[in-house]
Amino acid sequence: MSLQVSILTPDRIFQNEEVEELILPTSTGQVGILNGHAPLITALDIGPMILCKKSNWTALALIGGFALVQQNQVTILVNEAVAASSIERKEAEKALEETMNRLNQASGEKEKVEATFAFKRARARYQIVQWKKLFNFYCLYSLW
Repeated sequence: MSLQVSILTPDRIFQNEEVEELILPTSTGQVGILNGHAPLITALDIGPMILCKKSNWTALALIGGFALVQQNQVTILVNEAVAASSIERKEAEKALEETMNRLNQASGEKEKVEATFAFKRARARYQIVQWKKLFNFYCLYSLW
């Protein structure tokens, strides 16, 4: 059995497919969703969403939103969704470093909030680029 996952952004249907499992970045931590999950509405934080489809794991960056889980259907409404394939590793590293510096130098309340948002977005993009490499290492390491 599988889950029907629909990811909707303000301008399009980003993804609509069946998966076996997914891990959502909620505002209170990560939540794993499997077939038969109890109904749930949750706020999503900025971070990677990890999907398993036919034993292949992939990651997407979600930029805030909400998720609704009911009857093996997961509807995700987000401000933005980003696939790892659309990100260059070097650009992600550079953006993460720049936003970290901006966050460290922020002084006013508004500047801190904007810098935090930019940092979390850059970190999510960097995480999904690095995710596959880290996941493969973890799987290899866990076999020992």
